[in-house]
Amino acid sequence: MGEEPLLQKFRIQEDIESAKRRLVNEDVDDSDGPVTFILLFTTFTALCGTASYGTAAGFTSPAQSGMMAGLNLSLAEFSFFGSILTIGGLVGAAMSGKLADLLGRRGALWVSNSFCMTGWLMIAYSQAAWSLDIGRLFLGVAAGLSCYVVPVYIVEISPKQIRGAFTAVNALVMSSSVSITLLVGSVASWKTLALISTVPCVLEYVGLFFIPESPRWLSRNGRVKESVAALQRLRGNNTNITKEAAEIKIHMENLQEEFKEDCFFELFKPRYSRVISVGIGLLVLQQVGGLSGYTFYMSSIFQKSGFPNNLGVSIASAVQLVTSILGLIIVDKYGRRSLLTVATVIMCMGSLITGLSFLFQSYALLSNYTPVSTFIGVLVFFVSITVGIGGIPWVMVSEMTPINVKGSAGTLCNVTSWSCNWLVSYTFNFLFQWSTSGVFFIYSIISGLGILFVLKMVPETRGRSLEEIQADITR
Repeated sequence: MGEEPLLQKFRIQEDIESAKRRLVNEDVDDSDGPVTFILLFTTFTALCGTASYGTAAGFTSPAQSGMMAGLNLSLAEFSFFGSILTIGGLVGAAMSGKLADLLGRRGALWVSNSFCMTGWLMIAYSQAAWSLDIGRLFLGVAAGLSCYVVPVYIVEISPKQIRGAFTAVNALVMSSSVSITLLVGSVASWKTLALISTVPCVLEYVGLFFIPESPRWLSRNGRVKESVAALQRLRGNNTNITKEAAEIKIHMENLQEEFKEDCFFELFKPRYSRVISVGIGLLVLQQVGGLSGYTFYMSSIFQKSGFPNNLGVSIASAVQLVTSILGLIIVDKYGRRSLLTVATVIMCMGSLITGLSFLFQSYALLSNYTPVSTFIGVLVFFVSITVGIGGIPWVMVSEMTPINVKGSAGTLCNVTSWSCNWLVSYTFNFLFQWSTSGVFFIYSIISGLGILFVLKMVPETRGRSLEEIQADITR
């Protein structure tokens, strides 16, 4: 007969101290247990926050004509409506780290969900521009929060052998939700689309009642028994979590004194210099390499090149979906650093192909091939995003950052990412008018520098516990 769950929890608590003594000197089994239903359900619930961001990002393109006609909006009013998402994202990013530290990962998801649901309902029932803008601003705040909290939460609850795959689903959900929104928006009115977009919010709202808090956040806040209970629930009642619980406890004890200090100023200590430089560097590369330019202005790129817009967007969406699944499969097989290197090379090639296509077009050379070559360049770029550049930077930020500075570091990285997002989306049209080829050559040069950055600075984190990664990178 098996032990009762309560007795099992007491035995685990008693075994942690002996496990701590054995960790350094013994080769203990590294297995983190099976993939349980509650782990899958918790990950699904968190990913609903990402899906909500994807629907917000994809909403404006199919809704533009209907909204402008139905509410008599000028182009300037609709442009402001679209861009205010980024402003909200900066607000959400600025409070994401501290909010996740104060309320917990689950608590921060509650806040994000509240903003998101309110935002969509305001948009769906708006009769004036001001309520549309406030609703869109709320969606941005929710997106800024979820961009940080979702990957951090998934990284902290996932077994290390499949942590990369679980967090890579984030990029898959993002691209899929954008594509689904574009598809549904092509046959539904903008009000109906806004109401349909509340579905991920409703699913997340229900799921948040049943999922556990991050065991590492609980341990960090001195709630060790709750941490062990949450970890046991995630790994399954029949799984021995003694080693993993001991690793978490050791790491928290080592950081105990640091919790008493101002965490923001901790970021400026030499021991965290590599964590911050790698985290910010990867997110800057992701955005300044052209992500927002390609995503927000894909239609303009296709139209300028002469490639059929609807066909291009449809194929690009399908390719992103397929390559996202590929990235999900290989991220834990080949490692983060290797995939980032390959993805950055592909990103550089994509912008180079696109830039050369427009350069030849400007000199009336190979004009018949410009639409196809531009389309190929755009596809190559998006392959790089879905295979690595889109999701892995946030995975690595979550993996590398010690929990005592995770809130401050996460806020800094998130604000940097959203600021670069705004910079690229704001400057793209100006640069595109200045030189249709030059803007992509700039992105290609930045990507080329990114290859050197990844090779020189980025560590490999595959197959290692969070405590091992963080102890190694902050020496």
